Amino acid sequence: MSARPRLQSLPLAVWERDGLKAALLKAGLRADDVVRPDRLFWRFERDDDTPAGFGGLEMHGTDALLRSIVILPPLRLAGIGRAIVAALEQEAQLRGGRTIYLRAGAAEKFFAHLGYRPCRREDVPAAIRASEELAADADAAPVMVKRV
Repeated sequence: MSARPRLQSLPLAVWERDGLKAALLKAGLRADDVVRPDRLFWRFERDDDTPAGFGGLEMHGTDALLRSIVILPPLRLAGIGRAIVAALEQEAQLRGGRTIYLRAGAAEKFFAHLGYRPCRREDVPAAIRASEELAADADAAPVMVKRV
């Protein structure tokens, strides 16, 4: 496996999230709540300032919900996704997160390679289960979990 790309993470203020919203919509992902101030989102750039993608977290005590990861098309399949997930996992840990959940969708195999395991929705903490991300998708996409 090649070395993980080096990325800079830049927190996005609520008023800076138009690019995130556009990238999510283009990728077919939910974008209706990205302007909520309790959502944490970052823009990721390569060391040469090339935009690479976006990702976000929702913190609920020691549980985190990983969400809104999108890699810009020219950089897909270059390890950017792994680097963004690693950065978000580290951010969750810094904020007291011990367990990270996500709605996998079509990326289930990708997240399994990163140590995430399938999780029954009834085993997901109530605060995570009640989040807009999971509540809007009550039974469709699988939920995965990782202890960090």
